[in-house]
Amino acid sequence: MPIGQVIKTYNGFYYVKKEEEALTVEGELLSCRLRGRIKREKGAVVTGDMVEYALLGDGTGVIEQCLPRKSMLHRPAVANIDQVIITFAVKSPDINSLLLNRFLVLAEWSNIPEIVICINKLDLQANIANDFFKPYIEAGYRVIFASAHNGQGIGEIRDLLKGKVTVFAGPSGVGKSSLLNAIDENLSLGTGVISEKIKRGKHTTRVACLLPVSTGGIVVDTPGFSAAELDHLDKHMLAEYFPEFRPLVEKCYYNTCTHSHEPDCGVKNALSAGLISQERYEAYLNILQTILERKKAY
Repeated sequence: MPIGQVIKTYNGFYYVKKEEEALTVEGELLSCRLRGRIKREKGAVVTGDMVEYALLGDGTGVIEQCLPRKSMLHRPAVANIDQVIITFAVKSPDINSLLLNRFLVLAEWSNIPEIVICINKLDLQANIANDFFKPYIEAGYRVIFASAHNGQGIGEIRDLLKGKVTVFAGPSGVGKSSLLNAIDENLSLGTGVISEKIKRGKHTTRVACLLPVSTGGIVVDTPGFSAAELDHLDKHMLAEYFPEFRPLVEKCYYNTCTHSHEPDCGVKNALSAGLISQERYEAYLNILQTILERKKAY
């Protein structure tokens, strides 16, 4: 049975490319439906999945089985990716630090091998305060400063993409599609403008789709969204999704410590000593509160 990769999903159809052509600009997409037994499973097949399929007489196909995933970004749902580039703009819209931290936790929870932060639109405000990003760099994240308008950082991003499947994720209006067009003009992705009333971008990307880049690699342009839902996480695992917190958890007196109110907490002691960022810790508490409120609702 042939194997292919789901390039995009739309209105109940799954567009599949042959396995040997998936990472190239060559090849055609085969329109597939799901076999009934798979269709009953929510999220059984998503963009990026490797699948076994059967050809039908009318030139379409039916997906028989989804192969094991090596990684899974849960929102937006994309499977088998190697890295995520979390993209924000320096302004228009302004950076929302809490939302940035929520995206980072989402990527950590999804077990994505490489997580990169990209700050776009440097042409609008070149004198960005590097102190703002110091905690993220110290936590181990690579930060790229870029401008789709003047080409800053584009070469650095291109080098990161080679040989990998990369998701570009972030809020609407930060310029993800513009960055991708600057990386490869053949992509010709739609771009939008920022609403002056609500200071957010329009959703110019409608569905997650794998796009081969002419210089090498696959990119995933994802629909923008304004909130990353993390309320289903385990409160005792949340600290594991903050890389700088991980070695501190072992220093807590209680092995069930939530690092919020308990005494003799390794995370809180490090905060008092100035070893971790106040902003990152406050983001942790905000997400923890969201988890706790969600648990109370059920």
